[in-house]
Amino acid sequence: MNSEFFTALDMLEKEKGIPKAYMLEKTEAALVAAYKKAYDNMNVRVAVDEAKKDIKLYQQKEVVEEVTNPTTQISLEDAKEISKRYTVGKIVETEIKTKNLSRIAAGAAKSVITQAIREAEKAIKREAYELIREEIITATVLKVDSETGDALIDTDTSKAVLKKNDQIPGEILRVGDKIKVYVSEVNREDRGPLVLLSRKDPGLVRRMFELEVPEIKDGIVAIKSIAREAGSRTKIAVYSRSEDVDAVGACIGNRGMRISAVLDELAGEKIDIIPYSENAEEFVKAALAPATVISVISTGERSCKVIVTPDQLSLAIGKEGQNARLAARLTGYKIDIKTE
Repeated sequence: MNSEFFTALDMLEKEKGIPKAYMLEKTEAALVAAYKKAYDNMNVRVAVDEAKKDIKLYQQKEVVEEVTNPTTQISLEDAKEISKRYTVGKIVETEIKTKNLSRIAAGAAKSVITQAIREAEKAIKREAYELIREEIITATVLKVDSETGDALIDTDTSKAVLKKNDQIPGEILRVGDKIKVYVSEVNREDRGPLVLLSRKDPGLVRRMFELEVPEIKDGIVAIKSIAREAGSRTKIAVYSRSEDVDAVGACIGNRGMRISAVLDELAGEKIDIIPYSENAEEFVKAALAPATVISVISTGERSCKVIVTPDQLSLAIGKEGQNARLAARLTGYKIDIKTE
């Protein structure tokens, strides 16, 4: 090991952010493992001298009366020939010249060091994603698999895969597209993908409104709940902490500019913005919009019966039950819709 090795560690620290101390620790472990593998589990100590930019290896043998394992033991008689001060139980160290590293040992050391670099890079990326977990980021589509539909994207932090089942149903991604993705999960284990990205998660809609609506960012307007069927429809309940601010109007914006910015990103998905109310009857009524509800009757804990006119029944239920389903998710109530 010479100054070139330490120079390489300096470059890794500067360019990839991998601490030199971390790499030195892994290097020591790699060299010890290499020698143990190549030389029948001999005991080895690694000495690092950063000031002199030098790494030395020492074979260690325990001084014993009778040698039973020549690889790890040395007789007292032989130890005395090295130094009269050695006694039984002491450790005799002999420097191993690095130029004598066998091809097998060198290969093993290189493999461990390479793996250490990969692990460090992955840890750095993981930490970067942790900072933006449950946030949205803008990514660039690099490639779309023609068979699976999975998209390889560049998130600036690293390249990642946006799975087909995490994309908005019906949308077509093309190479070069700039898209917003929601960082739903960061994997702390070595198994599986490093980060899970989504365009279907309701969190994507929540964060986009937070970006587009200053009143939400300032805490004047709050998003109470979201129910989403990506690619089709989303219902979002909002309320205002100020009597002077209309929560729904703030989210829609002047001439619909704010909600349009969100819709443009969601491939034609429809969004219903409704006022949240602590009054369960009013909240359920609003959640079933665009249907007009006559009355809401409580039928138990978090369950109710909704009465509508016959001409409003199909509107309240929605196509394939979607409107009723989203309203139930949004309010947390089991809703039974009946006509007068």
